[in-house]
Amino acid sequence: MKKLGFIVNPYAGIGGSVALKGSDGDEIVEKALSLGAVQKAPERAKIALKELLAIKDEFEMITCPGDMGENEAKEMGIDAEVIGAAHDGRTKAEDTYAAAKAMGERNVDLILFAGGDGTARDIYDTIGTAIPVVGIPAGTKMHSGIYAASPVAAGKLCSMYLTGIIGRTTELEVMDIDEEAFREGQVKAKLYGALKVPNAPNLTQGMKSGGHAKDESIYLDGIAEAVVSSMEDDVLYIIGSGTTCKPIMDRLGLEDTLLGVDVVCNKKLVASDVTEKQLKELIEGRKAIIYVTPIGGQGYIFGRGNQQLSGDVIRIVGVENVKIVATPTKLQSLPNHQMRVVTVVVEVDEMLKGPKRVVSSKSEISILDIA
Repeated sequence: MKKLGFIVNPYAGIGGSVALKGSDGDEIVEKALSLGAVQKAPERAKIALKELLAIKDEFEMITCPGDMGENEAKEMGIDAEVIGAAHDGRTKAEDTYAAAKAMGERNVDLILFAGGDGTARDIYDTIGTAIPVVGIPAGTKMHSGIYAASPVAAGKLCSMYLTGIIGRTTELEVMDIDEEAFREGQVKAKLYGALKVPNAPNLTQGMKSGGHAKDESIYLDGIAEAVVSSMEDDVLYIIGSGTTCKPIMDRLGLEDTLLGVDVVCNKKLVASDVTEKQLKELIEGRKAIIYVTPIGGQGYIFGRGNQQLSGDVIRIVGVENVKIVATPTKLQSLPNHQMRVVTVVVEVDEMLKGPKRVVSSKSEISILDIA
């Protein structure tokens, strides 16, 4: 029987919903928890495991104590051998190192892990390309190309590899950024190496591409003009992160949070760099419109880097009030010319899917599918 290693970083992505732009380090985890953040990585891991239930008798699972895998496997009805000592307090990178090393010594055929870019680095530092992996996306930044497109896709990819439907692997990028610089509005991404992943490009997210060519400024200015000219009185406008949304704030003459989420009403700044909780309080009983842009090279409009815009927030605002902006060049970079959502609120994701209008310049509208 195949042996499957299963590792969960239970605090991956915990800083996203509270606008901390990362989850690395004890101090950030403690701050996130004090702001009311909840662990979401275990839930994402269970969504992936659900895809393995049909073949659970065809592989052996080796996992870690508590929320690092044991609890999630047990809740999903998958028997697992638990290795390593129980954790006293918060899990750390050292726990991921130890788990990956132990699974290598047990000659697992595949490691399924839930985490973010930092977790991918920890796995890479421990096993390199010795063992194929499947990453369940659960982090805040998610620049690495090694992750599956969604928790469901991670489960499917794992199942297909374990059953031999997919036999080949490919090496994909492990990226990470300087979180301190990120919180100051600077993106300093670095390539750390590659991990071996089952070869299924339609199920993996690909590496994030960023920035705009200088000749795109005319499109960005046009997008900003189109958005600002359409603004109505007494409506809350939630402006998402990124360099495509920044010109909207610039045109309003307002200071923006490049890598966060800001709220505008009557062309004045209401709140900057808001958390999910703050957004819920602001939009309660009010008409609100969300402006977002897909991540270049990946296509995500929700679920990568803007966890403040959660499924619950989108449900309150209404999917009809989600507006998308992107330059023609960015749209051409999207995989299969499609956009993606992964809020992990299934009914919201389903409501968002289908053809959507995308403002590409002052007078140009494109139609793209959210897959």
